[in-house]
Amino acid sequence: MTLEKLDFSHKDLLRERFRKTNAPLSEYSFPNIYLFREVHRYEVLFDREIFIKGLTYDGRTYLMPTVNINEIDRAYLREIMGTVDFIFPVPEQWLEGFGDHDFALSYREGDMDYVYTVEKMSTLRGRYLHRKRNLLKQFVTEYRHEAMPLTTDRIGDALLVLDEWHAEAGAGDEETDYLPCLEALRMYDDLMLCGGIYYADGEPAGFVLGEELDRETFVLHFAKARKRFKGVYQYMFNRFAQVLPPQYRFLNLEQDLDKDTLRLAKSSYLPDSMLKKMRIALRKD
Repeated sequence: MTLEKLDFSHKDLLRERFRKTNAPLSEYSFPNIYLFREVHRYEVLFDREIFIKGLTYDGRTYLMPTVNINEIDRAYLREIMGTVDFIFPVPEQWLEGFGDHDFALSYREGDMDYVYTVEKMSTLRGRYLHRKRNLLKQFVTEYRHEAMPLTTDRIGDALLVLDEWHAEAGAGDEETDYLPCLEALRMYDDLMLCGGIYYADGEPAGFVLGEELDRETFVLHFAKARKRFKGVYQYMFNRFAQVLPPQYRFLNLEQDLDKDTLRLAKSSYLPDSMLKKMRIALRKD
């Protein structure tokens, strides 16, 4: 067994393995685990199989599989699970056969990914989204607006937005995702990210940043905006969904981390599904 601190040199290995899993969870993305490597203390474990070893937000150790867990020999899995608190995050689709007495299954609501149809975000149709439509209308009426691809020549504008967002948040670097987002912008091309940047009266007002997660899903790792432009988030999500290639049916906005502000904001768009990230532990009895 060999452990290596996760770094950029693992990109090709892990990107290919994650792609083959076709897992719908936001963690199965090299940019995600690379950008949050310090938060989760990620290491790559090389053994009979390859795992990512990490630490959850609630302080538990885990192994993240880099293949569908059903491809791993159960006897070996039981053995290596003894080195951590549990296997995580595991899509519910992989759980067949884990209901026996050896394993305990659980999940936390704060870990669940919020997933919306691209059609919903691109139209904001329906009576329960009328407030979102009103905010969108207010933005496009109030400001001379423009939606552009986030290209390398516009990274400076995105950095301006990020710095103002961080100042408005009033929290330290370690209390927000400011540092991972900053690194994502600086390594935009290297990490093969994609996004949009949005302007109001000629000023950069916000940006979104993400990538393909699977054949049907685009995940947004970051969405940042300046508070002074009311309705900008509704404008960003709506316009970005409208320009996504038709192969993408779903937009994943990741988890809320048990933060009330994030939970309220993401719930207000009425997610079409909430993806559980299962924890598989060995029963102690």
